[in-house]
Amino acid sequence: MAHLPSSKAREGFADTINRVAFGKERVVLRRRGKEVAAVVSIEDLRLLEDLEDRIDLVDARAALAETKKKGAKALDAVMKELGL
Repeated sequence: MAHLPSSKAREGFADTINRVAFGKERVVLRRRGKEVAAVVSIEDLRLLEDLEDRIDLVDARAALAETKKKGAKALDAVMKELGL
């Protein structure tokens, strides 16, 4: 994975995009030495989104199972507990 100061990425934006899109590189952008963002291929982004969706599905199934086991609370009761 390449690391690049954001100023250099800005100067060579087209080159950075080409490295990612065609060279299948991941480029981490830094500002003042701190990692602040990453440029990844659309394939990597879609993979990340798929992983997030799978994690969300596991969490949703666990929440449904807990609700079946313990029962559900009314929204008003939950909001009151949270002080909302």
